[in-house]
Amino acid sequence: MNPLVSLLCSRQSLGPKHLVDPGPGDAELAQMAEAALHAPDHGELMPVRFAVVRGAARARLAALFAQAARDAGKDEAGAALDAERAARAPVTLAVVARVDRGHMLVPEHEQWVAVGAALANLMNAAHALGFAGKMLSGAKVRNAAIQAAFCGPGETLVGWVALGSAARAPGPRRPKSGAATVLAEWSGRGARIRSGSRRSAQGGRSSV
Repeated sequence: MNPLVSLLCSRQSLGPKHLVDPGPGDAELAQMAEAALHAPDHGELMPVRFAVVRGAARARLAALFAQAARDAGKDEAGAALDAERAARAPVTLAVVARVDRGHMLVPEHEQWVAVGAALANLMNAAHALGFAGKMLSGAKVRNAAIQAAFCGPGETLVGWVALGSAARAPGPRRPKSGAATVLAEWSGRGARIRSGSRRSAQGGRSSV
């Protein structure tokens, strides 16, 4: 396998509890952003931006998460746990989509594809630079106070990328079904989905 492709295939998610200092600094974050900017993007709209949470801002994010937990009905112990989780990663990037739903040329679904492509490039660049991380979302992206803290008019909070150095190696990854389940010749007679890919799409959890 080509070395670069092998590197891409070796990327795995690693949660915040396994991330330690150092996280990516300014130079590494800039490289990651450049990688995101070079993802496929019809119309070059760049419908995503990344807000960097580090240093003292980690405590402010923790406070937002704690209040969101209380708003959701959790007790103080639960709120404290959510706050600790929010502040755990050395660097967190809030992923904010800025999709133009009325764009005359680029439909909404293509812009969402560009958001995902930029995120994938950013996370692959982090991996190439020697960092580990995980994309996280959940109910907190819909919390009004958290949305207001990160989003401007017309923007959508997608989630957060937790980043840092790996405190341990990722665990064994469940084997994928293989390229043949997603790659097939088109005969001109309509779509054909292999049974293996259908089962993969319906079963199990996934993380990015």
